[in-house]
Amino acid sequence: MKKISDIISFLNPVSVQGAEAEDRYANSLQHDSRLAGKDDLFIAVKGFTTDGHKYISQVVDNGVSVVVAQKDLAGKLPESKNVTYILLNDTREAWSPLALFMADDPQKKLKIAAITGTNGKTTVSTLVHQALSSIGYKTGLLGTISRMAGEKSFESRLTTGDATGVAADLKMMADEGCTHVVMEASSHALDQKRISGLDISAAAFTNLSHDHLDYHKSMEAYATAKKILFDGLNPEAVAIINADDQFAEFMVSDTHAQVWKFGMNEGLEIISNDANGLVISVDDQIIQSSMIGEFNARNLAAAYLICRSFGVSASTAATALGECAGAKGRMERVADENLPDVKQPAVIVDYAHTPDALENVSQTLFGIKGDGKLIVTFGCGGDRDRKKRPEMAKVAERYADMIIVTSDNPRTENPEDIIGDIMEGFDDSEEVLVYPERERAIRQAVLKAAVKDIVLIAGKGHETYQEIDGVRHHFDDCEVALAALKKRNSGTSIQTSDQMEAR
Repeated sequence: MKKISDIISFLNPVSVQGAEAEDRYANSLQHDSRLAGKDDLFIAVKGFTTDGHKYISQVVDNGVSVVVAQKDLAGKLPESKNVTYILLNDTREAWSPLALFMADDPQKKLKIAAITGTNGKTTVSTLVHQALSSIGYKTGLLGTISRMAGEKSFESRLTTGDATGVAADLKMMADEGCTHVVMEASSHALDQKRISGLDISAAAFTNLSHDHLDYHKSMEAYATAKKILFDGLNPEAVAIINADDQFAEFMVSDTHAQVWKFGMNEGLEIISNDANGLVISVDDQIIQSSMIGEFNARNLAAAYLICRSFGVSASTAATALGECAGAKGRMERVADENLPDVKQPAVIVDYAHTPDALENVSQTLFGIKGDGKLIVTFGCGGDRDRKKRPEMAKVAERYADMIIVTSDNPRTENPEDIIGDIMEGFDDSEEVLVYPERERAIRQAVLKAAVKDIVLIAGKGHETYQEIDGVRHHFDDCEVALAALKKRNSGTSIQTSDQMEAR
């Protein structure tokens, strides 16, 4: 609860209309008109599918005490003796700072690290959270897979939440005694100014590749959205960038922060990289990890430098990261515990849903497959950038010995149309298997694999749902893959039927 007069002072508005502010209070901040109730503060923000200004009359009828709106609505607002109207040049710009103000500015008690990039955000943020927690810091996590306050976990539906939600999460974490927070910063959130009010202590850039062009329209606009994170850093902050990426220098070209670089010519060396894991050197510190792949070497390096920016010693950070498992659904091995690994194919579930991510994972697995085959199963999401669909096909064709195309999250699109777009990217589609039902595709991939083969199931990773016609149904790639492995290993009649069908 805040005094309306204090809210006005904080916002420094263009004008104030309506009811007098003195001795009146506003409860919680709401941006969703359906949630705005008696004595709340409603901020009207113009979104990308709707405009909150259209619902001002509704929230006034609901009994809100304050409405924050754009200045061009002066003289057009519903008359009410109980509502104070605060008019601004840009309500979206004010949303994040206002949300933090209404939550008593919890970031004063926290050191915040934010990670942005096309791929690796979830892995890096999870590694930092795991490492700091193991060292003894009570740490919060805001990301794609989950929101965590110490060991308490909460469902996450967005990579980066809205400004109101982020402020509420930070307050919850501060109240739980957290001292550090690691968060993913999506290009959408940065472009929409959802975290513009945050004081970031460390910001990291992982990489930039083809993704979200349905929203940003061009790679230049996409990169510019990512750059917002670094433009907003203060001189005491640290900007950590992957120097191997072509957009690295662009990201920090206007930053006020200290710039720390990592890369193959910037203190990162891969000593070994095989099926047993990675051994890397970062600034002469050795990190031994069960994670595999050159891209994970970079993820570990980014996580290491974030820990160092928080004051963790070099040896402590290296040791802690070596013991981290990383994020669920990122190069996650699925195995039948009743059999040793040498008696079953290696089944890997990964979130790779962009051409670059699929390239990284496929290239890594191709390099360690030995004389076995690499079987790649993937699809593409509906209602998203169609241009990447044929690009995903080209990547799969480059590395896979066998390819199975299926559905991902078709959302409101026809799965057959999505698959059609994918198929256009193959030079030779004759040998490509197509199973629109994802469960059947995963089952066939596992049944077709020999013991020495590697099966990659790409696209959904940690997700435990499949979205069809706008409805989310329970679906977990790991569960389906494990069930297929158990059927394969038990030799049931269902397995035999599927093998005959596959032939």
